[in-house]
Amino acid sequence: MQTQGIGQRLLIGDVLRRAADAVPDAPAVCVGSNATGYQTRTYRELMRDADRLAWALRDRAGIGRGDRVLGWADTAIEVLPLFVALARLGAVFAPLNARMGAREAGEVARLARASLLIVDTERVPGAAELAATAGLDRWALLPIGPDGRRSAREDAGDRLVLDATVCPDPPAAIEEPALEETDPHVIFFTSGSTGRPKGVVLSHRANWLRGFQGVFRNEPERTVCMFPLFHMAAFTLAIAAWQTRGEITYTDASAESLLGACEQRRANRLYGLPLVWKRIVEFDHAGYDLSSLVQLDSGTSATPIELLRAMKERFPQANIRIYYGSTEVGSATALADVDVLRKPGSVGLASENVDVRLDEDGEICVRSPYLMDGYFDDPDATAAAFQDGWFHMGDLGAYDDEGYLAIVGRKKEILRTGGESVSPNEVEGVLRDAPGVEEVAIVGLPDPDWGEVLCAAVVPRGDQEVTLAGLRAHCEGRLAGFKHPRRLALLDRLPRTAATSQVQRTMLVEEILTRSLAKE
Repeated sequence: MQTQGIGQRLLIGDVLRRAADAVPDAPAVCVGSNATGYQTRTYRELMRDADRLAWALRDRAGIGRGDRVLGWADTAIEVLPLFVALARLGAVFAPLNARMGAREAGEVARLARASLLIVDTERVPGAAELAATAGLDRWALLPIGPDGRRSAREDAGDRLVLDATVCPDPPAAIEEPALEETDPHVIFFTSGSTGRPKGVVLSHRANWLRGFQGVFRNEPERTVCMFPLFHMAAFTLAIAAWQTRGEITYTDASAESLLGACEQRRANRLYGLPLVWKRIVEFDHAGYDLSSLVQLDSGTSATPIELLRAMKERFPQANIRIYYGSTEVGSATALADVDVLRKPGSVGLASENVDVRLDEDGEICVRSPYLMDGYFDDPDATAAAFQDGWFHMGDLGAYDDEGYLAIVGRKKEILRTGGESVSPNEVEGVLRDAPGVEEVAIVGLPDPDWGEVLCAAVVPRGDQEVTLAGLRAHCEGRLAGFKHPRRLALLDRLPRTAATSQVQRTMLVEEILTRSLAKE
C-alpha cells in the first residue's frame, strides 16, 4: 500500500532543489573571514556541484541509497556540495571530527561499517591508516581549494578524486526516487555514558523538521556559524537557513571573525556558546555595523546572568534565546527573550512540538518528532536510552512554580566542556600510563567560560613529579585538544566507595574546590 505521494516526502535534497528553483542566484553558503576572504556558492552553484559529486559517487564509487560514507574534513566550502550530494543519493553522511588524528578517528570510524571514506587534502597522509582501521580498502579525496585540486590531478595514484570541477555535467539531476523521508540521512558520533562512542542516526524527516523550527521570519535567515563542519549544529543551522532561502556563513570562533562575518554578510542570526559570547561582548565593537543582527542564540552549557546582561547591553536591538537539547533530541526546551533576565539559570519551556517530563528520579525525558532513530548498530544502547518512546537525557531537572525547567545535575558522567562531550573514562585510559601517575580521575569543575573544565585528579607515583604540561603533552596525538585536562589537582588518595572501590566523583570535586587544589 502506498502511503505517501512523492511531493509529500520531507527530504533534505528537496529543500535545496526548491530553493534553487525559486532563487537560483541567491547566496546559499559562505566560508571565510575578513582576514582570509570569503568563498560563496549560490543555490544554483551549490546544486550544480552537488549533482556533479553525486554523479562521481554513484558512477565511479558505486555509492547509493543506504550506503554510509565517512567524511574526514575540516570546514571548507567544498564540504557543502558533498553533504547535499549524499542526501540526494540517499547515502548516509557520517562526518568525523577533523581535530582527531587517524588513530583516534579510526576507533569511531569503524563503528559505521561504511562503504567509503572521503578525506580533504590536509588529511591525505593519514587516510590509508584511517581507512584500514575502518575496515575499508579504498578512500576518496575531496580536494580543497585551488592548490588541493591541482595536486590531486598531478598525483591521483589509485585513489578516487572527487573534484566537482572535472566531473561531467549529468544529463539530469541526480536523485534517488526510492528514497523515503524515514531513511537515515546522517550519523553523528557522540560519547555515551560508558565512554564508548555511539552513532546517532537522524532521518531526513527529523533533520527537515529540526530545521523548520526557525523558518517563520519576515526575511531569509542569514546565519553566521561558529561550529565546524563535522558538528551536528553546523548542519542543523544550515538546513534552517536554507528553508528560508537564506544563507549560512561559516567562520572561526574568534570574536573578530564572527563580528566581521556578521557585518560582511548582513547576518540576522548568530549562535554562540557562552564562552564565545563572552569573547564577543568583551571585544571592541567600534567600527562594526551590526545593526542587522536581531537574533542571538546560545545554549549547550549554562549562560551566566552577567553574560546575558552584557549581551543585552551590546545588542539592544536583538532578541536572545537559550536552547537546551542534544544531538539525539535536537531542541528540547527554549528560554525566550522575554524571560532570559527574569529566569536566570532556567532553560525555559518545551520547544514547539516537544513533550518534556521528569522521571521519578528527576531525570529529564523528551518525546518529539525531532528525535533520533537510534544509535547505529547498537540496539542495547538504544533500548537503554528510549523507554516507551521517551528519550532519557541523563540530566536531572526541576520545575519552578511557572513550569520553567532548570538543570540541577547530571545522571550520566559525561562532561561538557565548550560545547563538546568528553568521557572521563576515555581520558583516564590515556593518562593512566603517563609518567609519574599512580592513580588518576577526570572530573569537571565549573567554569564561567567553558561550562566545565577538565581537571585531572592525580595520585603521584612515589616522589615523581607530575605537571599539567606533562599530562597534556602525553595526550598529544592520542586525544583531541578539547579532551586534554586544563587543571591538575595532586592528592594523596582518591575518595572511593567501600564496596566497589569506585571513585566518588562528587566528593572528589567538593574536595578539590574546598581545598583549592586545582592548578593551571
